[in-house]
Amino acid sequence: MNDDMISYPELPEAAIGSGMGTVVTSGVHWLRMPLFSNSAAINCWALEDDGGWTIVDSGLHDEPTETAWSAWAAGEARGKPVRRVFATHMHPDHAGMAGWLLSRHKAVLWMTRPEYLHLHMIMHANPATAANDHRFFQSAGMDVGKIEDFRGRDVDVAGAVYALPPMYRALSDGETIRIGSRNWVCITGCGHSPEHACLWSPEDGLLLSGDQILPEISSNVSVLPLEPFNDPLSGWLASLQRIRAIVPDNVLVLPAHGRPFFGLHKRIDDLLVSHERKMERALAALDAPRRIIDLFPFLFRAVPSGFMQQTLAIGEAFAHLACLRTRGLASVETDAAGVLWWRRLCSQAADAADPAKDYQPPPTIHDIA
Repeated sequence: MNDDMISYPELPEAAIGSGMGTVVTSGVHWLRMPLFSNSAAINCWALEDDGGWTIVDSGLHDEPTETAWSAWAAGEARGKPVRRVFATHMHPDHAGMAGWLLSRHKAVLWMTRPEYLHLHMIMHANPATAANDHRFFQSAGMDVGKIEDFRGRDVDVAGAVYALPPMYRALSDGETIRIGSRNWVCITGCGHSPEHACLWSPEDGLLLSGDQILPEISSNVSVLPLEPFNDPLSGWLASLQRIRAIVPDNVLVLPAHGRPFFGLHKRIDDLLVSHERKMERALAALDAPRRIIDLFPFLFRAVPSGFMQQTLAIGEAFAHLACLRTRGLASVETDAAGVLWWRRLCSQAADAADPAKDYQPPPTIHDIA
């Protein structure tokens, strides 16, 4: 393998939603569950585990995915039970079917504590949550006419996750977990989600990377309405550097989206460079005050007009600005309408002030039910 390239082993891709898997290596089965369209998929991993199975990531809770898991249980599972379900993080395409699988097997859910608790909060959203979301995106410059989309979004997210169990096993960074004949080391990172868990098998050279490292696209790293003072991009970049220092380059990476690949260090380096270049472009654009949505042309090739694409772009643009603020290169002010205006700082000295000082939540909107 060329160390300067990412390469893909020749593995057949099972049909999305078929319940059929591809054997990647002994005891590791690759399944593809459907997402939102016939061409999109999340990779789920079925690991043979002492007369049963451990599932890593489970897909969205919907009828096609239920059908796929039922077909797998009736076929390739060979009548063996699911013992454990791991969710690398709390996003619905990763944790959505965990509770469904647990309801049909005497199994235990494994997640890091911040991911489990954050998912609970999302599933119990209320009108105040929607109001806060609206204020947040309005502060970025989004059209206030999209308010109805906020009401529907929380319902959609909650509906994509089957009821969580009232107990779980908390994953911890650095712990070693025995699954079948392999030891897996948990490596946690932040940025894409609160405390994302990757699983690394040192002896067998495998890395279940979840969404933290993907072969063809960058993970979405966003400032969220719940944590408007957060700087997730700095955390994500540091997490990538940490994984690069811990995990050797010769592992086979088993990602949550896209094909398994070799070239971990090259991929991490590409991601680090890509986001540094985005911040350079964003900083150059801040010679004049700009709203978050004004940064879109400098950060993205194109942003579709759909509500979800717009909110993801806002969150990611905000994350790059927050990272620049942490580095002492940008500042933010709130105008009378509650809109944030960002500008470049003349001095590149680190800002020792409270990072929340200049950010004020927009005025409360009273007409949200």
